[in-house]
Amino acid sequence: MRLMKPPGEVSVAVVENEFVERVYDKISSVYDLAFGPILQRGRLRAMAVMAPGPGTRVLEVGVGTGLNLSLYPKTCQVTGIDFSQPMLDRAEERVAREGLDARLFQMDAADLRFPDNSFDVVYAPYVISVVPDPVTVLKEMHRVCALGGRLIILNHFRSQGPVLSRVERWLSPLTVHVGFKSDVDRDALFEEAAVTPHSVELVNRPRMWSLVTVHK
Repeated sequence: MRLMKPPGEVSVAVVENEFVERVYDKISSVYDLAFGPILQRGRLRAMAVMAPGPGTRVLEVGVGTGLNLSLYPKTCQVTGIDFSQPMLDRAEERVAREGLDARLFQMDAADLRFPDNSFDVVYAPYVISVVPDPVTVLKEMHRVCALGGRLIILNHFRSQGPVLSRVERWLSPLTVHVGFKSDVDRDALFEEAAVTPHSVELVNRPRMWSLVTVHK
């Protein structure tokens, strides 16, 4: 892990894939308990906004332990990817246990092995603050999204208030040790990725997380 990017960058904390993998390998057994209920309102709101219809092709980037998988209608086509194999193992157990229908792959979100325009919805729930290169991940999500499709990003972004913003930047090199960067700059991220948000909605309680929708 390296720290302190120049001012104006997406985050002050820089992490590598191997570091992220080690963190999530360690917390995979407690992830549902630690991050399940507290973030569920955001997941439910994202699903309501997504409203996938019959045959909708959905890619979930960072499927983790599969907490979202039971929320999808059985009529849509769900593909999930994650970098951590222990997290995917738990997602596969969930699919088998609950009789769900989803394709799951071990994959780097910054290097999606799918053709252009492959999915109607590309969804990243609580992932952008975790990946080493969020700009490349967002570009890849946009690439594999079909024309007329949508990107849906559910994430915590740095506060626009001056005091809380400084606190989040100070905390970010510390919070990466439990799996996320606290200071990702939403405007800088979308500007660098050349992707324009269509709508931004604050979700969860407290409302410190954003649900961002992009139309392609």
